[in-house]
Amino acid sequence: MTHTTRVTSKPISITLLLFLTLLLGCTEDTAKPIDLAITNVTLIDAVNPARANQTVLIDQGRIIDIVSSDAESAVTAEVVVDASGQYLIPGLWDFHVHFTFDKRFTDAMAGLFLNYGVTQVRDTGALLEDLLPVVDTLRGAGHLAPSIWYAGPLLDGRDVVYDGVNFPGLGIANPTPESARANIAEIHAAGASFLKIYEMVSPEVFAAIVDEARSRNLPIDGHVPLSMRARDVAPNVQSLEHLRNYEMDCVGDPELWLSARQAELSNAANEPGNVLRSRLHTLQRLTAITNEDPVVCAETTQALKATITVPTLRMNSMDLIVPFKRADFAQAMDLIPQSVSHEWREARAALAASTEPVDTTFAEWALRRTGELHAAGVPIAAGTDTPIGWSIPGYSLHTELEQYVQIGMTPLEALYSATVRPAAFFGLESEMGQIKPGFVANAVLLSANPLDDITHTRSIQGVVNQGSFLSRTQLNQLVID
Repeated sequence: MTHTTRVTSKPISITLLLFLTLLLGCTEDTAKPIDLAITNVTLIDAVNPARANQTVLIDQGRIIDIVSSDAESAVTAEVVVDASGQYLIPGLWDFHVHFTFDKRFTDAMAGLFLNYGVTQVRDTGALLEDLLPVVDTLRGAGHLAPSIWYAGPLLDGRDVVYDGVNFPGLGIANPTPESARANIAEIHAAGASFLKIYEMVSPEVFAAIVDEARSRNLPIDGHVPLSMRARDVAPNVQSLEHLRNYEMDCVGDPELWLSARQAELSNAANEPGNVLRSRLHTLQRLTAITNEDPVVCAETTQALKATITVPTLRMNSMDLIVPFKRADFAQAMDLIPQSVSHEWREARAALAASTEPVDTTFAEWALRRTGELHAAGVPIAAGTDTPIGWSIPGYSLHTELEQYVQIGMTPLEALYSATVRPAAFFGLESEMGQIKPGFVANAVLLSANPLDDITHTRSIQGVVNQGSFLSRTQLNQLVID
């Protein structure tokens, strides 16, 4: 069924006279128009019951009231959107992105995110000299770009995985607790709103980062360091990524496995950080999965309840659920930078022609483990790692939500993971993630109910970002330009 969203500038009927008098300090005769009204819409969020036939009133970037569309009073709005037969959900988060990982993507990412209804992003690793100009550009664009929270560089150990030589430059070395504290001071002064711990840090450096973050009231994101166990890391951080190294704390004798990793991390051969990490993953990852001890794993699961898991499931499951095989992926590739699209199309052709067997052990484990974590009550937030691993900004967030439903979430729980849970990481759940008076006016207008089918989050007819309405035509223009 096709819906037409009508956008006009004229009076609308709503019960708001007393509200405007008190809130705006205006008389009935002098009241100025509010910025935006969305009428005749059904409201869907992960906290409140669904509410049909509502008018949402927006001014100065906030939802100022929600009233029945049948109400009998008049107020003017600069923009009125008739959303009859449509659904309004909170603006979506992608909780794991990298704006500078592939610089061919950087300039296109803001428009792509908004095109797919992502109004907030968390950048989880970039060098400050690369990222800060991007942040300035995004914030200078106002409602034409998503809001961004950022960590700055990955806080790695003596050996750095993303060192700018062997891998893209995303991380910095923290060989000692003192160096970590000095780096954090610089990162915090540059406006970072959280920190990101990476895999090569020592337990001593990890402890220093946690202490420094607490003293500065900065939440911590990270990977489980290879020098530690997941159950010991989880209570000290606020989110963990990719299920990374969880499997190594699910074996029968995890301390023995840990000792073996710590011996290798001494790096007597002076291997590059990315080589050393890859070798440890090769040594222990699949072996740990095939030697899982359910009792030990259940204990680790309990410990993981202390933090948010961001499983980036669409990436972890790629060997089993291949992005290129989605019916709409070719069309989505038309919207990304041409050089990337050409490269990905060649990769798709090579993959289709390959006769090499694909080991899906890790993909199967990631799907199963995410389902187990959810069933046990581990908090989960939706992130994609875009643009890594054939991830298209914005588009792949919807794939992530679909996979959450496949592993056992309800559509409402999947929405929670992309709206409320990310806001809570930053202590913003009292002003973001709901369609509610007083909340930030970021929202997505859909033509179909996502509670009936989570794939309906893709049926985007418009986006409200920072209180301004972007029609489908305007969203299309963001990715064409």
